[in-house]
Amino acid sequence: MSIQDKVIAIIAEQAVLEPSDVTLDSTLAELGIDSLGLVESIFAIEEEFDISIPFNANNPNDSDFDISNVASIIAGIQKLMAIPT
Repeated sequence: MSIQDKVIAIIAEQAVLEPSDVTLDSTLAELGIDSLGLVESIFAIEEEFDISIPFNANNPNDSDFDISNVASIIAGIQKLMAIPT
């Protein structure tokens, strides 16, 4: 399973959606993921990929990790894992 597929599966689980309902352009808000769901998603992603995401849960806009949409989350994970995009 690719990074993209794993991230979509994690986000879909948090949003209680089917993975097919999650697109790369989807924002977490559009998917119905609130701040608690976001934190849970971050924890699940960190555990799945054995990485540490530089994320400020109190102020996500000040984070170095872009959570604006699913594609940016995947790109951030690839960058943290040093995988060429």
